[in-house]
Amino acid sequence: MTMPVIFIAHGAPMLLDDEGWVAELGAWAKALPRPRAILMISAHWEQKPVALGATAPQPLIYDFYGFPEKYYRLTYPSPGAPELAARVRELLAGANIAYIDEPERGQDHGSYVPLICMYPQADIPVLQISLPTMDARPLYELGRALAPLAGEGVLVIGSGFLTHNMRSFRLRETPAWATEFDAWTADVLSRRDIGALLDYRTRGPGVRDALPTHEHFVPVLVAAGAAEAATSVTFPITGFWFGGAMTRRSVQFG
Repeated sequence: MTMPVIFIAHGAPMLLDDEGWVAELGAWAKALPRPRAILMISAHWEQKPVALGATAPQPLIYDFYGFPEKYYRLTYPSPGAPELAARVRELLAGANIAYIDEPERGQDHGSYVPLICMYPQADIPVLQISLPTMDARPLYELGRALAPLAGEGVLVIGSGFLTHNMRSFRLRETPAWATEFDAWTADVLSRRDIGALLDYRTRGPGVRDALPTHEHFVPVLVAAGAAEAATSVTFPITGFWFGGAMTRRSVQFG
């Protein structure tokens, strides 16, 4: 079974109170083949070299502050994925990409928040790995190294936001820099213009406002690399959130 590769706009924990968005994510998951396991690359774990997270159940990481108490009681007891971890190590070694194990590192909210929406029964093994750099080319090459997983029934997920400006939460309408960068990214992905994608810091219109920092965007580079052979790109979820500070655009490769 061959899986697509996807990129999810993951939202903060408040996503879970947005019934429409939760329904969109749930419908997307139902339209996908059921994965054998999930490999998650979230904006919220930066560590060099590539780190492989827990392969046995560990407490979730509540990596957010000042939220209602209910969000700190969230659970997502998905099975560990030791077989997937062994395969990821094999693929990384074959590509000469250094890695380490972090066996006590549980999932962060960039992983479990969208998974609660997509696979609420928490019955699919999940492995999370870190972003080892913010540099575009090595992240794309990391994805390329992981590309065989899709053909082995593994759903590779990049989780972040294609625009992410925390200073813009109070906006009342979507600014031009957000719509322009969102549209540019969609066009580049649709045309599979990898050169432009990897050079997004220079070529993307409004990039300085759209991405004051880059950790939320770069998981899409890993996903694009893992889906290098995909023949189609679609956007199952679109639109803007929080007054236009963040695009909800999510991507399916294949």
